[in-house]
Amino acid sequence: MRSQPAGDFNYEAKGAQYSTVRRPEPLFARAIRTALGDVETVINVGAGAGSYEPEDLLVTAVEPSATMRARRSSNLPPAVDAATEDLPFAAGFFDAAMPTVTIDQWRDLTIGLAELRRVTRGPIVIMTFDPRALQEFWLALYSPELMQHEAGRMPNIDRVTDLLGGSSTVTNLAVPQDCVDGFAEAFFGRPEAFLDAEVRRAQSAWGFLPTEHETAAVNLLQQDLEGGEWDARHGELRELLEYHGSLRLVVNDPEGFTLTGAHLSAR
Repeated sequence: MRSQPAGDFNYEAKGAQYSTVRRPEPLFARAIRTALGDVETVINVGAGAGSYEPEDLLVTAVEPSATMRARRSSNLPPAVDAATEDLPFAAGFFDAAMPTVTIDQWRDLTIGLAELRRVTRGPIVIMTFDPRALQEFWLALYSPELMQHEAGRMPNIDRVTDLLGGSSTVTNLAVPQDCVDGFAEAFFGRPEAFLDAEVRRAQSAWGFLPTEHETAAVNLLQQDLEGGEWDARHGELRELLEYHGSLRLVVNDPEGFTLTGAHLSAR
Protein backbone atom coordinates (compact mmCIF):
# COMPACT_ATOMS: atom_id res chain seq x y z
CA MET A 1 0.00 0.00 0.00
CA ARG A 2 1.37 3.44 -0.96
CA SER A 3 2.16 5.95 1.77
CA GLN A 4 0.65 8.70 -0.42
CA PRO A 5 -2.18 8.35 -2.97
CA ALA A 6 -1.05 8.30 -6.60
CA GLY A 7 -3.88 10.65 -7.55
CA ASP A 8 -6.03 13.36 -5.99
CA PHE A 9 -8.36 10.94 -4.16
CA ASN A 10 -7.44 8.45 -1.43
CA TYR A 11 -8.92 5.16 -2.65
CA GLU A 12 -7.10 3.23 0.06
CA ALA A 13 -9.31 4.83 2.70
CA LYS A 14 -12.43 5.64 0.66
CA GLY A 15 -12.71 3.08 -2.14
CA ALA A 16 -14.77 0.40 -0.40
CA GLN A 17 -18.09 1.08 -2.17
CA TYR A 18 -16.73 1.36 -5.70
CA SER A 19 -17.03 -2.26 -6.72
CA THR A 20 -20.70 -2.47 -5.66
CA VAL A 21 -22.09 0.91 -6.71
CA ARG A 22 -19.86 1.58 -9.71
CA ARG A 23 -20.66 -1.30 -12.03
CA PRO A 24 -20.05 -1.24 -15.79
CA GLU A 25 -22.98 0.13 -17.78
CA PRO A 26 -23.51 -2.17 -20.81
CA LEU A 27 -24.21 0.73 -23.20
CA PHE A 28 -20.91 2.38 -22.30
CA ALA A 29 -19.05 -0.93 -22.45
CA ARG A 30 -20.25 -1.49 -26.01
CA ALA A 31 -19.25 2.03 -27.03
CA ILE A 32 -15.77 1.56 -25.60
CA ARG A 33 -15.31 -1.85 -27.24
CA THR A 34 -16.46 -0.50 -30.60
CA ALA A 35 -14.07 2.43 -30.33
CA LEU A 36 -11.11 0.15 -29.53
CA GLY A 37 -11.65 -1.57 -32.86
CA ASP A 38 -9.76 -4.57 -34.20
CA VAL A 39 -6.95 -4.76 -31.64
CA GLU A 40 -5.49 -7.48 -29.44
CA THR A 41 -3.63 -5.87 -26.52
CA VAL A 42 -4.98 -3.03 -24.37
CA ILE A 43 -3.69 -1.13 -21.35
CA ASN A 44 -6.30 -0.02 -18.84
CA VAL A 45 -4.80 2.68 -16.60
CA GLY A 46 -6.54 3.71 -13.39
CA ALA A 47 -8.28 0.37 -13.81
CA GLY A 48 -9.91 0.24 -10.39
CA ALA A 49 -11.94 -2.91 -9.93
CA GLY A 50 -11.85 -3.68 -13.66
CA SER A 51 -14.98 -2.05 -15.02
CA TYR A 52 -15.25 -1.96 -18.81
CA GLU A 53 -12.31 -4.27 -19.51
CA PRO A 54 -13.26 -6.23 -22.69
CA GLU A 55 -13.20 -9.97 -22.06
CA ASP A 56 -12.19 -10.77 -25.64
CA LEU A 57 -8.95 -8.74 -25.51
CA LEU A 58 -5.63 -9.14 -23.71
CA VAL A 59 -5.95 -6.39 -21.11
CA THR A 60 -3.13 -5.24 -18.85
CA ALA A 61 -4.63 -3.33 -15.93
CA VAL A 62 -2.66 -0.65 -14.08
CA GLU A 63 -3.99 0.47 -10.68
CA PRO A 64 -1.95 2.25 -7.96
CA SER A 65 -4.46 1.63 -5.14
CA ALA A 66 -4.10 -1.65 -3.24
CA THR A 67 -7.71 -1.33 -2.06
CA MET A 68 -8.99 -1.14 -5.63
CA ARG A 69 -6.68 -3.91 -6.86
CA ALA A 70 -8.09 -6.19 -4.15
CA ARG A 71 -11.62 -5.55 -5.40
CA ARG A 72 -10.96 -6.87 -8.89
CA SER A 73 -13.04 -9.91 -9.82
CA SER A 74 -11.32 -13.28 -9.57
CA ASN A 75 -11.88 -13.84 -13.29
CA LEU A 76 -9.73 -10.80 -14.14
CA PRO A 77 -5.92 -10.82 -14.17
CA PRO A 78 -4.21 -9.00 -11.28
CA ALA A 79 -3.48 -5.33 -11.87
CA VAL A 80 0.02 -3.88 -12.07
CA ASP A 81 0.89 -1.51 -9.23
CA ALA A 82 1.98 1.65 -11.07
CA ALA A 83 1.01 5.26 -11.65
CA THR A 84 0.06 6.58 -15.08
CA GLU A 85 2.89 9.10 -15.02
CA ASP A 86 5.50 6.31 -14.85
CA LEU A 87 4.33 3.25 -16.77
CA PRO A 88 6.73 0.25 -16.61
CA PHE A 89 6.36 -0.74 -20.26
CA ALA A 90 8.38 -0.30 -23.42
CA ALA A 91 7.42 2.18 -26.11
CA GLY A 92 4.61 0.93 -28.35
CA PHE A 93 3.98 -2.11 -26.17
CA PHE A 94 0.17 -2.03 -26.53
CA ASP A 95 -2.18 -1.84 -29.48
CA ALA A 96 -4.64 0.43 -27.65
CA ALA A 97 -5.42 2.12 -24.32
CA MET A 98 -8.65 2.70 -22.39
CA PRO A 99 -8.46 5.11 -19.41
CA THR A 100 -12.02 5.15 -18.06
CA VAL A 101 -13.22 7.94 -15.73
CA THR A 102 -9.71 8.40 -14.37
CA ILE A 103 -7.86 11.26 -16.09
CA ASP A 104 -9.39 13.79 -13.68
CA GLN A 105 -7.54 12.06 -10.82
CA TRP A 106 -4.04 12.00 -12.29
CA ARG A 107 -1.38 14.11 -10.62
CA ASP A 108 -0.02 15.38 -13.96
CA LEU A 109 -2.27 15.13 -17.02
CA THR A 110 0.44 16.20 -19.44
CA ILE A 111 2.91 13.55 -18.30
CA GLY A 112 0.18 10.91 -17.92
CA LEU A 113 -1.13 11.31 -21.46
CA ALA A 114 2.41 11.44 -22.85
CA GLU A 115 3.21 8.18 -21.08
CA LEU A 116 0.01 6.60 -22.36
CA ARG A 117 0.80 7.66 -25.92
CA ARG A 118 4.39 6.42 -25.51
CA VAL A 119 3.33 2.86 -24.67
CA THR A 120 0.38 2.74 -27.09
CA ARG A 121 0.72 2.24 -30.84
CA GLY A 122 -2.90 2.84 -31.79
CA PRO A 123 -6.17 4.25 -30.45
CA ILE A 124 -6.57 5.73 -26.99
CA VAL A 125 -10.19 5.60 -25.84
CA ILE A 126 -11.00 7.87 -22.91
CA MET A 127 -14.32 8.04 -21.05
CA THR A 128 -14.48 11.28 -19.09
CA PHE A 129 -16.68 14.29 -18.31
CA ASP A 130 -16.96 17.74 -19.87
CA PRO A 131 -16.49 20.18 -16.95
CA ARG A 132 -18.66 22.89 -18.47
CA ALA A 133 -21.63 20.58 -19.00
CA LEU A 134 -21.13 18.98 -15.58
CA GLN A 135 -21.97 22.23 -13.81
CA GLU A 136 -25.43 22.23 -15.42
CA PHE A 137 -26.51 19.11 -13.52
CA TRP A 138 -29.35 19.77 -11.06
CA LEU A 139 -27.27 18.59 -8.09
CA ALA A 140 -25.53 21.98 -8.24
CA LEU A 141 -28.70 23.53 -6.77
CA TYR A 142 -28.14 21.53 -3.59
CA SER A 143 -24.37 21.76 -3.36
CA PRO A 144 -22.76 24.37 -5.61
CA GLU A 145 -19.42 23.64 -3.91
CA LEU A 146 -19.64 19.96 -4.85
CA MET A 147 -20.22 20.52 -8.55
CA GLN A 148 -17.80 23.44 -8.81
CA HIS A 149 -15.02 21.38 -7.26
CA GLU A 150 -15.88 18.36 -9.39
CA ALA A 151 -15.86 20.44 -12.57
CA GLY A 152 -12.54 21.95 -11.49
CA ARG A 153 -11.01 18.46 -11.34
CA MET A 154 -12.06 17.65 -14.90
CA PRO A 155 -9.66 18.69 -17.67
CA ASN A 156 -11.20 20.53 -20.59
CA ILE A 157 -11.83 18.19 -23.50
CA ASP A 158 -9.92 20.46 -25.89
CA ARG A 159 -6.86 20.26 -23.65
CA VAL A 160 -7.04 16.46 -23.64
CA THR A 161 -7.21 16.22 -27.42
CA ASP A 162 -4.45 18.82 -27.86
CA LEU A 163 -2.11 16.92 -25.54
CA LEU A 164 -2.78 13.63 -27.32
CA GLY A 165 -2.09 15.04 -30.78
CA GLY A 166 -3.10 13.06 -33.84
CA SER A 167 -6.80 12.95 -34.67
CA SER A 168 -9.57 12.80 -32.07
CA THR A 169 -13.34 12.42 -32.14
CA VAL A 170 -15.53 13.34 -29.16
CA THR A 171 -18.93 11.74 -28.61
CA ASN A 172 -21.61 12.69 -26.10
CA LEU A 173 -22.58 9.45 -24.35
CA ALA A 174 -26.26 9.37 -23.38
CA VAL A 175 -26.88 8.09 -19.84
CA PRO A 176 -29.78 5.60 -19.60
CA GLN A 177 -32.45 6.01 -16.91
CA ASP A 178 -31.44 2.74 -15.26
CA CYS A 179 -27.67 3.31 -15.54
CA VAL A 180 -25.80 0.87 -13.25
CA ASP A 181 -22.54 2.85 -13.15
CA GLY A 182 -23.29 5.01 -10.14
CA PHE A 183 -21.60 8.32 -10.93
CA ALA A 184 -23.63 11.44 -10.14
CA GLU A 185 -25.45 11.90 -13.47
CA ALA A 186 -26.41 8.21 -13.49
CA PHE A 187 -29.12 9.21 -10.99
CA PHE A 188 -30.46 12.12 -13.05
CA GLY A 189 -34.02 10.80 -12.65
CA ARG A 190 -33.55 8.93 -9.37
CA PRO A 191 -32.72 11.70 -6.88
CA GLU A 192 -33.49 9.55 -3.83
CA ALA A 193 -30.20 7.72 -4.49
CA PHE A 194 -28.21 10.67 -3.15
CA LEU A 195 -29.80 10.17 0.27
CA ASP A 196 -27.90 6.87 0.47
CA ALA A 197 -24.48 7.33 2.06
CA GLU A 198 -23.16 4.24 0.24
CA VAL A 199 -23.94 5.85 -3.11
CA ARG A 200 -22.22 9.08 -2.11
CA ARG A 201 -19.14 7.20 -0.89
CA ALA A 202 -18.81 5.68 -4.37
CA GLN A 203 -18.63 9.15 -5.93
CA SER A 204 -15.24 10.69 -5.21
CA ALA A 205 -16.59 14.25 -5.43
CA TRP A 206 -18.28 13.93 -2.04
CA GLY A 207 -14.96 13.00 -0.46
CA PHE A 208 -13.68 16.56 -0.99
CA LEU A 209 -16.71 18.18 0.63
CA PRO A 210 -16.67 19.13 4.34
CA THR A 211 -19.01 16.91 6.34
CA GLU A 212 -21.26 19.81 7.34
CA HIS A 213 -21.69 20.84 3.69
CA GLU A 214 -22.57 17.30 2.68
CA THR A 215 -25.11 17.04 5.50
CA ALA A 216 -26.70 20.35 4.53
CA ALA A 217 -26.97 19.34 0.86
CA VAL A 218 -28.52 15.95 1.67
CA ASN A 219 -30.97 17.47 4.14
CA LEU A 220 -32.08 20.10 1.63
CA LEU A 221 -32.58 17.45 -1.06
CA GLN A 222 -34.58 15.27 1.31
CA GLN A 223 -36.72 18.24 2.28
CA ASP A 224 -37.43 19.07 -1.38
CA LEU A 225 -38.24 15.46 -2.19
CA GLU A 226 -40.65 15.15 0.72
CA GLY A 227 -42.25 18.51 -0.04
CA GLY A 228 -42.52 17.97 -3.80
CA GLU A 229 -40.24 20.85 -4.77
CA TRP A 230 -37.75 18.60 -6.57
CA ASP A 231 -40.47 17.04 -8.71
CA ALA A 232 -41.99 20.43 -9.45
CA ARG A 233 -38.64 21.55 -10.90
CA HIS A 234 -37.25 18.32 -12.37
CA GLY A 235 -40.01 15.71 -12.31
CA GLU A 236 -39.85 15.18 -16.07
CA LEU A 237 -36.43 13.60 -15.58
CA ARG A 238 -38.06 10.59 -13.91
CA GLU A 239 -39.67 9.69 -17.25
CA LEU A 240 -36.72 10.55 -19.49
CA LEU A 241 -35.27 7.45 -21.16
CA GLU A 242 -31.79 8.92 -21.45
CA TYR A 243 -29.93 12.00 -20.31
CA HIS A 244 -27.46 13.95 -22.43
CA GLY A 245 -25.19 15.44 -19.81
CA SER A 246 -21.42 15.72 -19.43
CA LEU A 247 -20.23 12.17 -20.20
CA ARG A 248 -17.89 12.06 -23.20
CA LEU A 249 -16.01 9.40 -25.15
CA VAL A 250 -12.76 10.69 -26.63
CA VAL A 251 -11.20 8.47 -29.29
CA ASN A 252 -7.70 9.44 -30.34
CA ASP A 253 -5.81 7.88 -33.24
CA PRO A 254 -2.14 8.74 -33.79
CA GLU A 255 -1.13 9.98 -37.20
CA GLY A 256 0.66 7.41 -39.31
CA PHE A 257 -1.11 4.28 -38.05
CA THR A 258 -3.93 2.20 -39.42
CA LEU A 259 -5.71 -1.00 -38.43
CA THR A 260 -4.87 -4.04 -40.56
CA GLY A 261 -6.61 -7.25 -39.59
CA ALA A 262 -6.09 -7.82 -35.87
CA HIS A 263 -2.95 -5.72 -35.68
CA LEU A 264 -1.76 -2.15 -35.94
CA SER A 265 0.89 -1.16 -38.40
CA ALA A 266 2.56 2.03 -39.65
CA ARG A 267 1.28 3.49 -42.87
